[in-house]
Amino acid sequence: MTVTVDQALCIGCGICIDACSDVFSFNAEGKAEVLKESCETCNLEEIADQCPVNAIEVSE
Repeated sequence: MTVTVDQALCIGCGICIDACSDVFSFNAEGKAEVLKESCETCNLEEIADQCPVNAIEVSE
């Protein structure tokens, strides 16, 4: 599984980080970045769906 955050779209709202801080974190610019590609306790596709600007992409 591949998880990416489009830095040009990210507004730094933090929804993804609140949902799964094991996978997402803020970078120096205050935007989300991916720390690792998977999580056993979070549904990354659901988190991507919650992103208000569709900056998160999850693919197989």
